[in-house]
Amino acid sequence: MFGGKGGVGKTTSSAATALHYALAGRRTLIITSDYTPSLSDIFEVDVGPQERDIPGVDGLYALEIDPDEVMRRWKKKFGPEVYEAASALVDMPYDELVDYVAMAPGIQEEFMLDYILERIREERYDLIIWDTAPAGDTLRLLDLPRRFIEHLRTAPKVYMGVRDAFNLSRTPFLDLIESWKALAREVTAFFSDPENVEFILVTIPEALGVYQTRRVKRDLEAHGIDVRHLVINHLVIDPSCEFLRRRRAMQQPYIDMLEDEYGDEVELVKVPLMPYEVKGVERLREVESRLFAPHDGDKPCEGGM
Repeated sequence: MFGGKGGVGKTTSSAATALHYALAGRRTLIITSDYTPSLSDIFEVDVGPQERDIPGVDGLYALEIDPDEVMRRWKKKFGPEVYEAASALVDMPYDELVDYVAMAPGIQEEFMLDYILERIREERYDLIIWDTAPAGDTLRLLDLPRRFIEHLRTAPKVYMGVRDAFNLSRTPFLDLIESWKALAREVTAFFSDPENVEFILVTIPEALGVYQTRRVKRDLEAHGIDVRHLVINHLVIDPSCEFLRRRRAMQQPYIDMLEDEYGDEVELVKVPLMPYEVKGVERLREVESRLFAPHDGDKPCEGGM
């Protein structure tokens, strides 16, 4: 998982990482859950809600998660159970009733995680790279399974009260609630296990990026997720004019801050500011070479993932 503040280069870093592993012979899927996805732009091909191959790179596939597609699959997977349970309480047509339940707060996000987990369960890929939404949305997404379970703990009491009030005998809602609890626990266990998931933070050496990185790292650790790699993007290297010298001078205190705070526990991967747009496989290859360059003093990309 790649995360961080919006605009720091998460998509570029995740796309270059996916390219790296595909070139190394690992069948790789890159997905994005950003509501303004840009995989199509960065790979210069039409990427949509169906997995597709990236031309010119064997073993690399991409997918832009469409919330409507996630809900369509949710309705197919859970619609009959939802209708059986809810129809014991209300008399509504199938589609209207299932659509109504699907609009409940947290349902869409919760089953987006299940949707991603399904791609993993299928074992069609050696590796899945997830380009997440900006940090706040991602942290909320990771906290949803816990909150979903808390919400479901009160649901049986509500259902039993309604059942008794209307003299109902059927209890399919209880089975449905238990299955959703089990699903939420499965999602929580998977995404908090370092054997399954690594979260890579991306930032830029500026105040807003660095300060949010601190908060995100702290919040991730509260969810049981360790960060072992931090990409510092848009680094000015060898400034050749007054403008670039000033930019580098502005960046240096934040670079020092990150090195002082995290240098002993996190591998800092430095990627220079590129003089061109990073679009297409060839440009991504250059970013990939920087991300995975071996440690060598003060090279632009220090360390490797």
